[in-house]
Amino acid sequence: MARLTLDVSAEQLRLAQPFRISGHVFESADVVVVTLTDGAHRGRGEGAGVYYLGDDLRHMLEDLRTARPAIEQGLTREELRTVMPPGGARNAVDCALWELDAARADVPVWTLAGLDAPHPVRTTFTLGADRPEIMADGARGYAEARAIKVKLTGELALDIARVEAIRQARPDAWLGVDGNQGFAPDDLGPLVAALHAQRVSLLEQPLPRGREAALDGYRSMVPIAGDESILSLPDLATAAGRFDVVNIKLDKCGGLTEALMMAAEARRLGLGVMVGNMIGTSLAMAPAFVLGQLCDVVDLDGPTFLTADRAPSVVYQDGNIWAGPEVWGSAAPR
Repeated sequence: MARLTLDVSAEQLRLAQPFRISGHVFESADVVVVTLTDGAHRGRGEGAGVYYLGDDLRHMLEDLRTARPAIEQGLTREELRTVMPPGGARNAVDCALWELDAARADVPVWTLAGLDAPHPVRTTFTLGADRPEIMADGARGYAEARAIKVKLTGELALDIARVEAIRQARPDAWLGVDGNQGFAPDDLGPLVAALHAQRVSLLEQPLPRGREAALDGYRSMVPIAGDESILSLPDLATAAGRFDVVNIKLDKCGGLTEALMMAAEARRLGLGVMVGNMIGTSLAMAPAFVLGQLCDVVDLDGPTFLTADRAPSVVYQDGNIWAGPEVWGSAAPR
């Protein structure tokens, strides 16, 4: 492999307004942006890390500093998985390598991945946790959204009231809810019954990571997705029998390379596949959009929360997301 030049920058993304989930409120997000060049071609990637694992800006920059010699010596995406741990830093480098390889081969990334030309896919649009009436207004405000994801906080009665208000406001929309580890096992019965009554189609990560065994043998009327419980490929070994769907995020697993492997393994295990995102710009959404071509549920609305996005950017229209090759993944020259 030809030697590479690695450029790393850190950016702070500002949210248009605070965004609340169970146990956390976001007002901004730090990301790393990686650019790889070989003298003739370039590749780019963005990583946000995983806040609940302590995978913050400092750790991402340290991971990149440690791996710099191996990266600049030139390595494959497969070799990268042995050099860097899963997380935001590896995600940024992995996505940069995908775009670099696309430029070298003069083909788009999806061709490298063995996929057909992409098409727009329906994405969820997320409502941060707030008072039920405010969330209902937010649901009405998502006029073009055909799928809405609702952040819950683990306050059972209040969460049920939130979902009821949103369903009343948007009887037409696909609804999913995200517990973000906020509930206890004893909450599952009344929570699932209430969600089923409101035609909720997906319950994401109700229990804390580490308490997944409480789902063994539990038969839910609403499919349950694992997010914080399923970080990277090895976590899939215990997913079947506990979860119905796996939420794959490039920042968790360390890039598109492992994400595609996870999607294939999840299918082999009989699990549904979802792609999600941490807060990020269009540069982070575009690689996940490629994975989204293989998914049952797509949750790629990160740029909609920001005060500013990159240009060119992904397009949100009629409830869908579209990430053209001009955003990322084309045969772009240096």
